[in-house]
Amino acid sequence: MKMTMTQKAIKIATTKIIGSSQRGTRGVDTTTTARSSSSMRGAIKGQQRWYDQRSSSSRKSSVSFKTRSASRRSPVVHATADDGYKVAVLGAAGGIGQSLSLLLKMNPMISDLALYDVGAIVKGVAVDLSHCNTASTVNGYCGNEELGQALKGCDLVIIPAGVPRKPGMTRDDLFSINAGIVRDLTQGVADHCPNAVVAIISNPVNSTVPIACEVMKKSGTFDKRKILGVTTLDIVRSDEFVSTLKGLDVNDVDVPVIGGHAGITILPLLSQTFPQTSFSKKETEDLTVRIQNAGTEVVEAKVGGGSATLSMAYAAARMGEAILRGLSGESDVYECSYVSSDIVPDMPYFATKCKFGKDGIEEVMPIGDITAYEQEWLDKLKPELKAQIDKGIAFVADAP
Repeated sequence: MKMTMTQKAIKIATTKIIGSSQRGTRGVDTTTTARSSSSMRGAIKGQQRWYDQRSSSSRKSSVSFKTRSASRRSPVVHATADDGYKVAVLGAAGGIGQSLSLLLKMNPMISDLALYDVGAIVKGVAVDLSHCNTASTVNGYCGNEELGQALKGCDLVIIPAGVPRKPGMTRDDLFSINAGIVRDLTQGVADHCPNAVVAIISNPVNSTVPIACEVMKKSGTFDKRKILGVTTLDIVRSDEFVSTLKGLDVNDVDVPVIGGHAGITILPLLSQTFPQTSFSKKETEDLTVRIQNAGTEVVEAKVGGGSATLSMAYAAARMGEAILRGLSGESDVYECSYVSSDIVPDMPYFATKCKFGKDGIEEVMPIGDITAYEQEWLDKLKPELKAQIDKGIAFVADAP
């Protein structure tokens, strides 16, 4: 059967969005040959064969798939209720949430997609997505009374809930609204699916992740392997900006980004760019500042109409897929994440490259060698990041 232009477009988009790294699903045998590197950069990049057994010459790794049954004629691998994952999006009716939910609906590892929000429109979003002809089921849940049903049995919970940043808004403005939202939603996770991996998008991430961890600690369900802040957008931007500047294939580029997820706490390690790339002093300075201020770039470009929603949804879908691949048992799954760790002395939370496994974050990787310029930025960001961490911890500790 010939594909329509729309089907071809979806095929290409899906390969690009969900094909940013090697795939694994429950019940699928996966064989991977990865690029050897001390920082495991090559394990991040790969490509799933969708609809056919295409291979990409631009990537240095390959993945082979077997269908579950010899009787299956299509090479497309779909999740089923028995072996797929349940994923919840909390804040699914918002600018990030709707786009993210669409991308997750296209992920063949997901069998049950639960969309939650406080507004009734979320049920309409679920009905809209349910018309997409992919294998997962979609259900909408509205209000506190339905939160437990949305979360029950979840393997992964992604939280984009809260208000977006607008021109002139400070971190304190965001914190005053979003801190309570993240606290209450995390309490729901602790009550209904304490073993799920929780990926937090809600800003300010530097504070909301500590809030979530403190809530889980109070509930006796804290597992540092299962809570993370989604900083993937910083990596996505870095890869895009570097590949454009240097004329590289974006599918091959990997720039680690460490620290936090706001302003000067974002530190791209351009010296560790893969493939090895040289930058002038001016290029390094300009790229570093642009990556740190990329969120503001979008806010200003939208002239008050919103923040980075589409690119954030893209990045969150990539992170969600990496988490599910780790849960499925696939090896060599790496992404930078903001997590609880002791990688940097006196910094209880820090973003660096992490390895994902069957229990969530399997290993937090060291920073590695950095330049004097990067060290200056690291020294500069520490007090700023620590203050934001402390603010999140205090929010829960001081609650009545």
